[in-house]
Amino acid sequence: MEQVPEGLAGRLRAARVEAGVTLAAMAGRTHYSKALLGHLETGARAIRPEHVTAYSRVLGVSVERLHGPADDALRIAHEWLVADTPMRVQLRAGRRVGDALATELERRVVELRHLDDVVGGNDLFPIVARELREARTLVRESCCTETTRRRLLTGVGELSQLAGWAASDAGRHAEAQRVYLSGTTAAAEAGDRALAGQLLSSLSYQVATVGDPADAVLLARTAVAGTRTAPPVVRALLRERVAWATARARDRDGARRALDAADDAFEQRSPGVAEPEWVYWLDRSEIDVMAARCMIELGDPRSAAPLLDAAIDGYPPDHAREVALYLTWLAESYLGTGALDAGREALDRARRAARGVHSARLDTRIAAVQQLAGPRPG
Repeated sequence: MEQVPEGLAGRLRAARVEAGVTLAAMAGRTHYSKALLGHLETGARAIRPEHVTAYSRVLGVSVERLHGPADDALRIAHEWLVADTPMRVQLRAGRRVGDALATELERRVVELRHLDDVVGGNDLFPIVARELREARTLVRESCCTETTRRRLLTGVGELSQLAGWAASDAGRHAEAQRVYLSGTTAAAEAGDRALAGQLLSSLSYQVATVGDPADAVLLARTAVAGTRTAPPVVRALLRERVAWATARARDRDGARRALDAADDAFEQRSPGVAEPEWVYWLDRSEIDVMAARCMIELGDPRSAAPLLDAAIDGYPPDHAREVALYLTWLAESYLGTGALDAGREALDRARRAARGVHSARLDTRIAAVQQLAGPRPG
């Protein structure tokens, strides 16, 4: 069997083979010879950026996917920022838009959403904000079928949720609110009630943390009321946001009811029930973390620590922001029971995990828990 080289050369060849395109056909669709393409795919010739671009255009595979995973998440983020988006390319080419561009927008939203797992809001927000601006321009200025328009509007709504989340993580709360609300309008126009609920509940989460919890409760419950037919994991997520808002409002019974409702909804999930991709991250550990946070808010830190410990142990180390955030909650749970040494140790772990994560939300959280811990001994 032919040995396929690893790295970029192997990914170029694999993408061509997967697309069913021969080397001869590839040569015919580019200005490169069959011999040169063969050398590129075997690693015999250095691969230049224009070679990767040619493969991307002919095969309909993104440059990012051809380059493959990178160890440096910030490098990936930078590449997103400096490269042309498909929306900008389309607008230069003409106003008529088809399903292929809607599909590409959907794919890019997913990639950006997963980039949020490893990149802080300060770095991610400019990227998503640009993508969102160009998607909005595309919807406003392009010609397309009603079906394609709804898909593009859904993409705008999903980008708005991600942009709002990144803006909030960067401490840009007013901007996040504007983006969330405009995204809700796009989702409603697309007829996607679940996404509209997600946007409102995301805003609720921010308001519960930095604003008036009573307003957050109203937003979160409105999101639930408008999405009663949503699939189970979506319902679980939206009820989690109710739990957080009610806990911040010191409504113990309301928070417990919402946590129970989130559990019930999550247990109804099924492989046969389609869920939107934007709930990919919600699992049992995340639900336990939210329950623990609500317990701390409601004055029961002792019950929170075991839930947080188990969740933190299961997190991959490259999800540094979440690991650090959850460690701050673990620290607060220890401090709330008088275990000062354990609380300070957890806070030190949070600081170590937070190095290189550009998140104003995380920095604020660490500072707040440090106030609870008091001056460092020695």
